[in-house]
Amino acid sequence: MKISAKLAFFAIVSTLAYLGLAVWGLGGFAAFFSHAPLVVIAIATLLMTIASLFTEVNLSAGEREDRANRWVLPAFAVIGLLSGYLPAYTDRVDVWTFGGEGMRWLGVLLFIIGGALRMWPVFVLGKRFSGLVAIQPGHRLVTDGIYRSLRNPSYLGLVINAVGWALAFRSVVGLVLAALTLVPLIARIHSEEALLRAQFDGEYEAYCAHSWRLIPGLY
Repeated sequence: MKISAKLAFFAIVSTLAYLGLAVWGLGGFAAFFSHAPLVVIAIATLLMTIASLFTEVNLSAGEREDRANRWVLPAFAVIGLLSGYLPAYTDRVDVWTFGGEGMRWLGVLLFIIGGALRMWPVFVLGKRFSGLVAIQPGHRLVTDGIYRSLRNPSYLGLVINAVGWALAFRSVVGLVLAALTLVPLIARIHSEEALLRAQFDGEYEAYCAHSWRLIPGLY
């Protein structure tokens, strides 16, 4: 285990709470685990959490932090709580739902792809990956590998992951919540860019000139 004991505890508890909300929303363990795609979703979620325990992700303010951006953390938390429960609940009562088992499996695929894309950059950045918008000691700009053309691959993974979760429950509400995630996410991206531009100046500008923020070819 590389992350701190406190962060590890938080990761495990929040994951169990998230899955617990979904189980509650769908009407209990029997209802939830009667769907093979949701069983895979639960296993994938637990495996991603276990993988996160071997990263160096932290909440360090480092050498310089944009404290004004901290509002996105409770925003993500609220959206996360709603996303844990509401898609499963709308699935149970069959309100604002669409598709069948095929839609659920598509959701599983996107959930896993998004989760992998979310985790990969965390391992690449190591201690530089903070839950806060901050410049860490010895911070250097990474512009190769997965970062060659995309400046925020982990955030794209988060969005794909959220869409996959919504589709696994065939939930329109889930898709709306995934879209709402973009509000704090884009605010965080802009804060990070401002901090990196101030830290790396021309080097970062040159990188921005041939890379995309979030979605290749669009943004």
